[in-house]
Amino acid sequence: MIHWEAHACLPLHPDADFAPIDRLHSAGVNYVSLNIGMDMNPLSQVMSVIGGLRATIATHPDRYRLVASADDIALAAADGVLAIGFALEGAMPLLEQPAMVALYRDLGVRQMHFAYNRNNSVAGGCHDDECGLTPLGRRMVAAVNEAGVLMDCSHTGRRASLEIMDASVQPVIFSHSNPLALVEHGRNVTDEQIRGSAATGGVICVSGVSGFLGTRTPDADDVARHAAYVAELVGVEHVGIGLDISFHQDGLDDTPPGDFDATYWWPKSAGYDRAVTRMTYTPIETWQALASALQRTGMTGDEAALVMGGNMLRVARQVCR
Repeated sequence: MIHWEAHACLPLHPDADFAPIDRLHSAGVNYVSLNIGMDMNPLSQVMSVIGGLRATIATHPDRYRLVASADDIALAAADGVLAIGFALEGAMPLLEQPAMVALYRDLGVRQMHFAYNRNNSVAGGCHDDECGLTPLGRRMVAAVNEAGVLMDCSHTGRRASLEIMDASVQPVIFSHSNPLALVEHGRNVTDEQIRGSAATGGVICVSGVSGFLGTRTPDADDVARHAAYVAELVGVEHVGIGLDISFHQDGLDDTPPGDFDATYWWPKSAGYDRAVTRMTYTPIETWQALASALQRTGMTGDEAALVMGGNMLRVARQVCR
């Protein structure tokens, strides 16, 4: 049984400490998708982060493995090491060049979405004026499909996400998104978006962030409640876990260089309480409590296993090659 963490965030710094990732592995996680940059991060910062993460992974082959396929993940689990892939959050680091998708794939990126909260030249973000997928965005979707990268729609606007699903020939996922029907927040997704992802064969991975779960001290039962809602709406085979834990580390400043305005990317008007830093996260050990929490919602043990990793592994077997 593979436990798949669809989204986690170390500091966007080449010297990021992997201790939290070790704790995820100890909590039972077999694969983790690590953020390597967002729309507000310039290419120089993104590449520095990729270089630092790859160096740490290469230095510790007894603990980590950068993987390219679902089979690699199963082999890493059998060898007792943590499988790792990278995630790109936003299309701006692609420099409006679809050919960049394959380059990022070759560097370890296994999933990407096109807009981080705000609109760009590729797609609309969830905290901006409604904007769909642009003509360039359609070329980007084709490049993602061709590269064997998971097409993600977290942080993406409603219209853009639906148009991405229509354009994609592969399953489309939400790597860390929650049902809007349960909590009114701009980052959460509508039933229409959930159904759209499921119709592509995709998976909606539930986040463990307080503001998106509707509680200040989120735990496994809160995550399970949102997972159960998605399962009831579209079937348990379309539910996953992406706790989206952000690991701050003292002494590492990963603030984007230049004129960076956090309130632009995480606006109070969109449901943030002054700053994204006020969000809290489910503890890493949530992974050890999830199976029981999911079963308390009425799921069987086999269904809980699908949610905790089986579903994302199925999609990866189809897409990542």
